[in-house]
Amino acid sequence: MTAPGPGAIIKAMDLDRLAGRLLVATPALVDRNFYRTVILILDHGAEGALGVVLNRPSTTGVGEAVPEWQDLVSAPPVVFIGGPVSLTSALCLAFGDGGSTAGWQPVIGRVGILSLGGEPSELKVAVESLRVFAGYAGWSAGQLEGEIAAGGWYVVDAEPGDIATAEPQRLWRAVLARQSTRLAVVANYPVDLSVN
Repeated sequence: MTAPGPGAIIKAMDLDRLAGRLLVATPALVDRNFYRTVILILDHGAEGALGVVLNRPSTTGVGEAVPEWQDLVSAPPVVFIGGPVSLTSALCLAFGDGGSTAGWQPVIGRVGILSLGGEPSELKVAVESLRVFAGYAGWSAGQLEGEIAAGGWYVVDAEPGDIATAEPQRLWRAVLARQSTRLAVVANYPVDLSVN
């Protein structure tokens, strides 16, 4: 089975609009940090890009890491590994209505980055649910564009359910399967080609 290259999916002009979109690891990307990952790009500009891996739940409960926020967490109620950079820091994505309130940075639709620095009772944002990530994925200027051109990532639109899916282990296949392009075929790409 040959997977379509990223060039068949994304045009060069789209590379300046990656914030709020998903990076889906192609079968060619075998780096253990990113193998079969789905990453939501939170920021992308001339200086580089930053995102979080949506489908790597850890075994650490949110109650162990930030107990004051555990009542607002989406299932599964664990901290997710957001990427290999700064694993000792926490980043939070939340569903809510925050506008331009302090401690809330909109990303896509009703999803934004929420500061965990205060108490939930002090929020000036109506938060319905949230997900906590340890670390993030980061790229220097031009690095992500180079990885996409080299065949490491597919770039697709995000849907709100991707961020808080209750079944993160199925997200890679689910995101690919819903594409109307040749990417839908890649959803069935075997983990081990020798059993194909």
